[in-house]
Amino acid sequence: MFVNILKRGETIEECYEFMLAYAAQGLPSDEGSRAGGQVREFLNRAVNALTGLAVSFRTAVKEEGMEPAGKYHAFLDVLDRDARDSLAAIELVLAQPIIGSQLIDNLNASIHLRALLTDMFLVGEIIRTQRPAVKPGD
Repeated sequence: MFVNILKRGETIEECYEFMLAYAAQGLPSDEGSRAGGQVREFLNRAVNALTGLAVSFRTAVKEEGMEPAGKYHAFLDVLDRDARDSLAAIELVLAQPIIGSQLIDNLNASIHLRALLTDMFLVGEIIRTQRPAVKPGD
């Protein structure tokens, strides 16, 4: 279960890194360039990774008997809120007929997405240090 969560985090981080590079290109549209063709693909992968993220982590905490459970559950409320907020922002961008670099730059700057990334870094570090046998490539 933790491997799934780490993979979701990697997918979200890869999307963010791609978006940084995309924003730097100054493209007016997602049409006519290789990166433009990929931006929707990366965003859709992030949507899939975000969907049900907190539920997956909540299930893992329960299955692993992680304690103190109340502390994990309190953080999971934060993770869920940040994931839902980020999902709403990404889906808004995906709904646009044209996705230019400036739009992606604004999405990158979103406090919701940055909070989610920080949440995922925290979760990943807890999983890797508290459950050292878990590796994302497994």
